[in-house]
Amino acid sequence: MDDHRFETREVHSHERRDPYGALMPPIYANSTYEYASPTETKAGFRYSRDAMPTRTALEESFANFEGGEHASAFASGMGAIDAVFTATLSAGDHVVAANNLYAETHDLLTDVYSEYGVELTQVPITDVDAIADAMREETALVHFESPTNPMLNVGDVAGAAEVAHEYDAKLSIDNTFASPYLQRPLELGADLAVESLTKYQCGHSDAIAGAVATNDADLAEELEYVQYRRGAIPSPFDCFLVLRGMKTLSTRMERHCANARAVVDALVGNEHVTEVYYPGLESHENHDVAAEQMDDFGAMVAFELDGDVDTVTEFAAGLELITLAESLGGVESLVEVPATMTHQDLSSEALANAGIPETLVRLSVGTEHPDDLVADVEHAIAAAFDER
Repeated sequence: MDDHRFETREVHSHERRDPYGALMPPIYANSTYEYASPTETKAGFRYSRDAMPTRTALEESFANFEGGEHASAFASGMGAIDAVFTATLSAGDHVVAANNLYAETHDLLTDVYSEYGVELTQVPITDVDAIADAMREETALVHFESPTNPMLNVGDVAGAAEVAHEYDAKLSIDNTFASPYLQRPLELGADLAVESLTKYQCGHSDAIAGAVATNDADLAEELEYVQYRRGAIPSPFDCFLVLRGMKTLSTRMERHCANARAVVDALVGNEHVTEVYYPGLESHENHDVAAEQMDDFGAMVAFELDGDVDTVTEFAAGLELITLAESLGGVESLVEVPATMTHQDLSSEALANAGIPETLVRLSVGTEHPDDLVADVEHAIAAAFDER
């Protein structure tokens, strides 16, 4: 199956492996499993915190999608990111990370791991030289999202991998905004690919889970250790829902990306929009890098309006089709204002350091008809500027 193309592998992953012929891996709602003897399990499973069939199917599919040999699934994307940090960092270690991380990842490093003696340097990940300049002898990990949340900066994964490995550090890439259909960090040289499966992999806003893939057997063993000892595992039902969503990832991503291009075109041509952040635009800072390492540019769009916070608030409130909500990657389009929603816990100084304007709007473009999405955006902009 590994020699087939992505679209074929996603549909037929784990098909016909159930002993009863179920096409989808069943929901094994069991906490424990019968032993054949005190020293032998019946089918390789003993206790569901250690492993269970539905989660194993999810992990094998995720590893396959990411081009990895190993994967571990967790109760959320943040659970997966925490596992990466736990598996790679010790007291006295140093981390180089993006200067505009997802807010909770930022807080985890600055509020939690700093208490364990881990030091952090944040740099613009669009600049490989900046990453190189921040490296130290004690640097153990380089971590960033690409594209980043919410500014959609794109980092050169291959270039960052070369820098990290020169210092015997690991490179971890949060691939949530791209998904493995558009970008596979492990193939670009990263040691770890982490995702919130809640987003594009699930695709229907009805499950929470995360996963990490790697080709490094030692790292895989560390991740499994963290998974079992800390117990932050996804439920069988959430694993089932994500597995269901993964079978249509490529189909949905094609529509997501096409719709995003239509929305971006409308935003670029609107007189009230002062800036559009989207890797597919030639004006994007690292457009060439995105074009090289991504198969398409994704469905996340950020932009600024020619107004103040009140203007942005009126715009978000004026949308009728696009829902005002956090999260992303579902079939329904969502809008949020990062400064007051997903990144609300960051101080004004932290927002400024991350380059996140208070008037920034972030769109997760869904799979609705593109004409309806464009009409909704244009109507809400006009309403915000009293032109209706």
